[in-house]
Amino acid sequence: MKQYDLYENTDPDSQGSYPYFVDVQTGLIEDLNSRVVIPIAPAVDAKSFPKNLCPIVEIKNKQFALLTHQITTVSASFLDCKEGSLLLNRDDIISALDFLLTGI
Repeated sequence: MKQYDLYENTDPDSQGSYPYFVDVQTGLIEDLNSRVVIPIAPAVDAKSFPKNLCPIVEIKNKQFALLTHQITTVSASFLDCKEGSLLLNRDDIISALDFLLTGI
């Protein structure tokens, strides 16, 4: 598993609201059985999300918002359907995490 990998949410109860997760945990601690992820939701109206906290990304030609304020952990085994990578969005993800944690 790599940092910024994008995974499909396979949980039928939540995949409608959060169809994807992005793994934001450093690869330096891969021995843990959990991963820190940010849920990703469809951005029906991108203007309704705070840009500095919820960056907008494009996945399969659709807009989605990273819900950084809902950061969570999931079992590493839950992340089995890799969809791609958000490495190109690294700067926006780090900025959102910085804003969440430090206010800067």
